[in-house]
Amino acid sequence: MSLCPFASVCLFFSFLISAQLGINSMECKLWLKWFMLAMICLIACAPSSMSERDSLCPKGNLNITGGTFVLSNSYSHGSLLRYICPNGYYPSVQSRRCQYGLWTSKTKIRKTPECKSKKQGIICPHPRVFENGKVIPYKAKYYVNDTTTYSCHSDYTFRGSAVRVCKPNGKWSGSTPICGLDSDHCPDPGVPPGSSRTGNIFNKDNKVTYHCESPLTLIGSKVRVCLDGGQWSGTEPQCYADFTYDTPEEASEAFSGSLKSNLAISQQYEKEEQRGKKITLDQGGKLDIYIAVDASDSIDEKDFHNAKTTIKLLIDKISYYPVSPNYEILIFATDVTPIIKMKHFKMRKPSLLDIFKDMDDFTYESRGEKTGTNIAKAYSSIHESMQIEELNNATAFSETQHIIILFTDGQANMGGNPKRKVDQIKRFVTEKDPKRERNLDLYVFGVGDDVNQEYINGLVSQRDQEKYFFKLQDLTKIQEMFDDMIDESTSVGLCGIVWEGLENKRRAAFPWLAQINVAHPPKSSNCMGSLVSSSYILTAAHCFKEGDTPDKIIVKLEKGLVVKVKKYVIHPDFDLTAKQELGIQEYYEFNVALIQLEKPVDLSSNLRPICIPCTKETNAALKLSETEGTCRRHEEILMSNELVEAAFTSDMDTDNSPKTIKSITFKLGKYRDACVEDATKAKGIDVKNAREAVTDNFLCSGGTEPTTDDVACKGDSGGASYVNKKGRVIQVGVLSWGVKDICKNKRRFTSDADSRDYHSNLFSEKIRFFLKEHLENDRIGHPLTFL
Repeated sequence: MSLCPFASVCLFFSFLISAQLGINSMECKLWLKWFMLAMICLIACAPSSMSERDSLCPKGNLNITGGTFVLSNSYSHGSLLRYICPNGYYPSVQSRRCQYGLWTSKTKIRKTPECKSKKQGIICPHPRVFENGKVIPYKAKYYVNDTTTYSCHSDYTFRGSAVRVCKPNGKWSGSTPICGLDSDHCPDPGVPPGSSRTGNIFNKDNKVTYHCESPLTLIGSKVRVCLDGGQWSGTEPQCYADFTYDTPEEASEAFSGSLKSNLAISQQYEKEEQRGKKITLDQGGKLDIYIAVDASDSIDEKDFHNAKTTIKLLIDKISYYPVSPNYEILIFATDVTPIIKMKHFKMRKPSLLDIFKDMDDFTYESRGEKTGTNIAKAYSSIHESMQIEELNNATAFSETQHIIILFTDGQANMGGNPKRKVDQIKRFVTEKDPKRERNLDLYVFGVGDDVNQEYINGLVSQRDQEKYFFKLQDLTKIQEMFDDMIDESTSVGLCGIVWEGLENKRRAAFPWLAQINVAHPPKSSNCMGSLVSSSYILTAAHCFKEGDTPDKIIVKLEKGLVVKVKKYVIHPDFDLTAKQELGIQEYYEFNVALIQLEKPVDLSSNLRPICIPCTKETNAALKLSETEGTCRRHEEILMSNELVEAAFTSDMDTDNSPKTIKSITFKLGKYRDACVEDATKAKGIDVKNAREAVTDNFLCSGGTEPTTDDVACKGDSGGASYVNKKGRVIQVGVLSWGVKDICKNKRRFTSDADSRDYHSNLFSEKIRFFLKEHLENDRIGHPLTFL
């Protein structure tokens, strides 16, 4: 049997101690020193805790009624056991962890875990805490769809939501109802459902403290202070159950309201009721974004991949704008693996495709065997990067907005408490100026079914009316929140932004849509057009007749907005009669026109221009550098195939969205000849060579080979024919004329074999020069820059 290396020393000290038991009081201090040394020896010689780490946890009594469980690392120390229930049910106990031979849990387990029905089991926090008023009805429990109504006693002023509904995510709709007095320095902060509050005096520097009733977890500020300006510090707490989550809509509103990266640094605050300000994207600001993704064994592979996809969506959404944030992206488990460090990003300026490839190359298996959860190490790595940035340029560092976004379940089992590391980062950013706290935003997205909510609450920023912790049921839905995250009102030059998946069809893809009516006797004409800058509409020249004046032209944009016209300009080479002697009664080459508005429109998410090729604005949309961006390169990217998928829209519906989105393919290469040849079947064209009617200045669509296209109907002329590339809508043609009108009699717009449409090609040199002459020299709006 081997002895502890210090055994002989321990025995020696023990002998000395026993020999000194009869000492007098004068030698007491010396005896105490010997005693302490003996205790150290005994501790050193005690059995190592590592043997406990190596011990397995028991396999019995782990089942859940109505469900199953999975283990991250069998029955070994540190393994996480997660309970899984069928759809419509949730586990009464979320998880257990194997620690030193025992299964531990966040909540005390009094009986066998079970899968509870969400219909029966999901309840909202109890509103019994409502003070100075009454709640109707008053029940022991409130289930999904239960409604409560609130009112105040006399002398109290009501704030918040008078009617609230218990939602399927375990939260009440609306805001906390409060009955307060107007005499206090700060307004009554209220008592959120499921909580209790100590502190009922609301004068300057007074504090209130909140607690959530068991087993709910407090999210937000536990302690709030009444500040000099009459506002409360921190943010209103909420009490979350294990099954509580944030819907994408809630996360969208809160994230857009609290993500305060102002690239211009000028701190432009929105109205108070907008709950903070959205991210504003100008070209002159400084923004460093740090993103860390948990890849430990407590995160399953599906959630890990969803988190990576979410990051790519966020970065890609920001890349739509003329800004250049700097990124650091980390993946962590036991150790931290950098995808890109901040200093390397600033030196190399890698493309998004390079970053995304590096992220894709890091698979779930890339973690190896080191699959612990070391959140503290991730924050330490970010802190080190920030120290390097401050050392390189202290002035730039102080002017930079720092955003840290962590994707994790918060189940840290090594590296110590990460809150200490977060506090170090806060002190580092604010040490020279406390006001720089606004330059640091700390977010956490809860990943997985079992999120340690209380632990995470200490890792996020806490400011009044702002939310930094988001627990989402499904990360795949997070794109919905990014659509509302960014305030693009400061980026008026952005063209062709596509907002997919929104109910508002106009905002979703058609904020450039224009409907044109020209009143000329005996019958007015209707055309479509596209907003190509803040003061110009692009349409077809044949929409106008000689003698038309600006006052006869009505242009309708979003929400029924009717704008006044200053003038219209027709392409100088457009001449309907140019080839009558050849047998072409109406000739539509260069059938383009520009309508100049009397004053520029105010651009917004509902009203913004479409992109047109061969401009710097479209260069940015295609994510091309200045050296890469040429007109030829645009044509290669947009029109490179023999069949180019494209679309155009019909006239407006009553909600100002298009009645119909028509899908087409431009016929190029070997498909073009047949498409052009059908022009000879049009009424009023009597030529043997179809290219007399359809020159290279036209694009051609329609027909049934190799696929069946949609075709234009009366009133569609002048509209934009466009392609969707890299999430941006880019106009490549103007709908000009067609072989025949199949909509009139058949009331449909599906092409037959020889129904073709011809579009004025915006890559045509003469058409491009015409657009450049007017759009680049715009003196009242926002001019475009042509390549």
